[in-house]
Amino acid sequence: MDGMDGVAAFNAFFLVGATILFFAIAWAIPVRLWIEALSAGVRVSIGTLVGMRLRKVSPPAVVRPLINATKAGLDLDINLLEAHYLAGGRVDRVIAALISADKANIELHFNQACAIDLAGRDVLEAVQVSVNPKVINTPRVAAMAKDGIQLIAVARVTVRANINRLVGGAGEETILARVGEGIVSTIGSADSHKAVLENPEKISKTVLAKGLDSGTAFEILSIDIADVDVGKNIGAELQTDQAEADKRVAQARAEERRAMAVAEEQEMKALVGKMKAEVVKAEAEVPLAIAEALRSGNLGVMDYMRYRNIESDTNMRAAIAGPDESSSANPVG
Repeated sequence: MDGMDGVAAFNAFFLVGATILFFAIAWAIPVRLWIEALSAGVRVSIGTLVGMRLRKVSPPAVVRPLINATKAGLDLDINLLEAHYLAGGRVDRVIAALISADKANIELHFNQACAIDLAGRDVLEAVQVSVNPKVINTPRVAAMAKDGIQLIAVARVTVRANINRLVGGAGEETILARVGEGIVSTIGSADSHKAVLENPEKISKTVLAKGLDSGTAFEILSIDIADVDVGKNIGAELQTDQAEADKRVAQARAEERRAMAVAEEQEMKALVGKMKAEVVKAEAEVPLAIAEALRSGNLGVMDYMRYRNIESDTNMRAAIAGPDESSSANPVG
């Protein structure tokens, strides 16, 4: 019985080991992928596939794009594809771009396609844009003509990818910014907004003549003005604001002059009051002076009577002339 139990245990252990070995070999050697490559005419050794597993490279991500390239007539080395995969590139997009470029008679080398892919750009989309130009709609661009009228323009920019400038070239945002700048410059140099409305193609011609696609990853084929709307009368608003500002300045200056006039008036009133006080004080001293003159003999009784007669005559004349002149014509009081 013990011998039979040992044989059964050995058989079970052997079966488990064989199963584990089978799955390990199946994982290390993608037989189906190897057969698929052989049937497509792509020679890939078992050792190469096992090496990919050890280097943590997905064999389908490299072999299947190589099969597509071979069927399309491209002669590529599997080591180059594996190297691009290890560099973090998208092998399938690169191969698809190379096939599309080859069919469209666009010169695109493998190293160039890999550089574009590693730069973060979609190399397949770039090839497609090279074959089928792309239309970019600009946002609404507002500008003011010399007559002060605001115009709002929308342009459609047709661009084609420039394969040779995809690495290091500016993108769509730069194209839109430069086109917007050209629209503002063209409208701003127009003498009248009516001239722009009558010939909107002037904007397209002016913008195209500036070569706005230099240093970008695109080539501008055409710029079409889709819409031009009349906006605000900026010139009139600026003049209104200037007039309002001038009005406020004039009001401030007038208020300053009024305050100065009030201050001068108060100063004159104070001066007049002081003078009146001095006059009253002087008038109060007249009787004392007359008394002192009588005592000292400098003024006789007849002189004093003549003075009183003159004073009475003056008061009578002042009373006949009116109350205002009466108060001013009586120096003595």
